[in-house]
Amino acid sequence: MKKYWIAVDWGTTNFRAFLMDNAQRLDHIHHACGLLSVEKTEFAATLDHLLQPWLQEHGVLPVVMAGMVGSQQGWHEVPYSPLPCTARALLDGTYSFTTAWGSPAWIIPGVSGTSPFGQPDVMRGEEVQLLGLSQLHPAEKHFALLPGTHSKHAHLAGGNITDFSTFMSGEVFSLLSQHSLLGKGLPEQQDDKPTFLLGVKTALRGAPFTHLIFSARTRRLAGEIAPAHIHSYLSGLTIGAEMLAIPAGQQAWVVGSPALTERYRLASTLLDRQLTPVNGDDCFIHGLSHLYSLLQGAAQ
Repeated sequence: MKKYWIAVDWGTTNFRAFLMDNAQRLDHIHHACGLLSVEKTEFAATLDHLLQPWLQEHGVLPVVMAGMVGSQQGWHEVPYSPLPCTARALLDGTYSFTTAWGSPAWIIPGVSGTSPFGQPDVMRGEEVQLLGLSQLHPAEKHFALLPGTHSKHAHLAGGNITDFSTFMSGEVFSLLSQHSLLGKGLPEQQDDKPTFLLGVKTALRGAPFTHLIFSARTRRLAGEIAPAHIHSYLSGLTIGAEMLAIPAGQQAWVVGSPALTERYRLASTLLDRQLTPVNGDDCFIHGLSHLYSLLQGAAQ
């Protein structure tokens, strides 16, 4: 017997949805319509529009959502679950409601706590990927990197999230490359591996970050970096600076898209860090499938 449902990762800039048959992925949707492009009162209409092909074919389907859709700026604000965080705690904090077209819907709460650096920290969406990682690759302990707009470094023990830290690497790269002097007046950019690695090596010297990034301008002026490779250099700087926070000799999983995890794995070749890539969508689907099974059990 088929049991269709929809898994949704609704973030700040992107919307991703997966048509599921129990724990099997059947189809997917990806649109650049994250929270930044949706008015507060338009979440229901936007979701209805995006899911219409599946709803027309299969009728009313359960929808389970995670990510910034549960934030203050999202559809329904769902309070964070505190550290240490278990799957059961996420289940207990999940917000349930019914959509305007009759679908039972849930929003996963996210996690909050104090980082190992003593700062308050939060995540939304990554907790599902971390749960999925522990399902896909069972171990007593995990250390994982989840690169993205706001990268996360997280520790798990027994499948439970014990601590994490956020690094704004992706957003900083975007700001520097698109809205600063460093990215002004550049030609069409070309990805260049040697220039990326030069950026990583430069960051590993440990210079203060605001001094470090100015080298994107001075190396260009000196003819050391081609104007078409500035983005590669800035990517190396931001990722290299982030990876300085990982202890030497640390083994880690890096969870994300193949293109992004490969960039982190390449950077790790210049450090004494061992990164094992794992697909972020696979982790998200496994994590949300596990939570959905728990929700179904709780509803019985």
